[in-house]
Amino acid sequence: MDELLSYRREFPTLDHTLHLISHSLGAMPAKTRDRLQQYADAWAARSIRAWSDGWWEMPVSVGDKIARIIGAEPGSVAMHQNVSVCQSLIASCFDLSGKRNKIVYESLNFPSVMYVYEAHARAAGARIVEVPSEDGITIDTERMIDAIDDATLLVPISHVIFRSACIQDVKAIAEKAHSVGALVVLDSYQSAGTVPFSVKDLDVDFCTGGSVKWLIGGPGAGYLYVREELRRKLEPKVTGWMAHRAPFAFEPGAIDYADDIHRFLHGSPSIPALYAAESGYDIINEIGVERIREKSIRQTTRLIELADDAGWRVNSPRDANRRGGSVVLDVPHAAAVVRALEERNVLVDYRPGAGIRVGPHFYNTDEEIERFVDEVKAINSTFEMKRKSGGN
Repeated sequence: MDELLSYRREFPTLDHTLHLISHSLGAMPAKTRDRLQQYADAWAARSIRAWSDGWWEMPVSVGDKIARIIGAEPGSVAMHQNVSVCQSLIASCFDLSGKRNKIVYESLNFPSVMYVYEAHARAAGARIVEVPSEDGITIDTERMIDAIDDATLLVPISHVIFRSACIQDVKAIAEKAHSVGALVVLDSYQSAGTVPFSVKDLDVDFCTGGSVKWLIGGPGAGYLYVREELRRKLEPKVTGWMAHRAPFAFEPGAIDYADDIHRFLHGSPSIPALYAAESGYDIINEIGVERIREKSIRQTTRLIELADDAGWRVNSPRDANRRGGSVVLDVPHAAAVVRALEERNVLVDYRPGAGIRVGPHFYNTDEEIERFVDEVKAINSTFEMKRKSGGN
């Protein structure tokens, strides 16, 4: 018996949609609507007093719920709008024009992360080194390690590669980085909530991600973990009054940074997004990522077996220990198939150069995995019949 299916009732969209797209957007918990109503009620009833009722500390109090999921201590995570903001904030802590100004990351990194570092590097004259992939699915760990040297400042890498769901050997990369004095920035967007890990065990210096996907928290709630000793000494240039030691003193001039995680905040936070995100974090913490992972491995393994039977190429690692929560399938007419699936209320997505990404989560049934495969077969059969008959 699949005990995790008892949570299906928490997600109204599952009543009418085959939702296999949690790697891109998790299904909305019913309690999210209630939390947003609580936000509106607080604003209406308490007006400006709502700030002192809890709003002001939400970027850290909500961050503590993320900390439990990623194996961090309380008071080590600050909430932001998205990963791009977090990565830019991290980059702003460093002098990229000095001798140690090399930034190393994988060629399969998420493009938004690349945009941030390319822009900062271009402005300061820093060097970017992209470690290539030989197969478009994996990154050779030894090649990553070899690219990191004593000129390297930052190593911003993905824990799980979005294009293929490949899990990188973060601990080995971090060990090499630290041996030469470099710092590791882990993007855990595609792992948090579906792959168990601890920022402490992986020994990373920063960890960032968002709530849109496996954390089922919706958009606008990114998170940033900062290692303890860095919290007290780094000085972000992307900053604002919430990072001040005494923000309500409204002192002009240079900022006097807070000496804790508040130092990594900036302007006023997006309070509605934090309200919306909490119910997802609560569910993930209640279930436990280890239980989610156990089911994920079973269902993604089954999906690969069905893909093999159908003759589709699998563009994800077959070894479950190296595979995240999704599977990428090179299906004929992939882009058109995804559009046809959406018309049937079957939600997956397509990425150019990769294929169809399928991401079952703890609320999906085994029958839904099989239905997805059957739907794809039926759609492609229709396409093939039209091709043979000369139709459009």
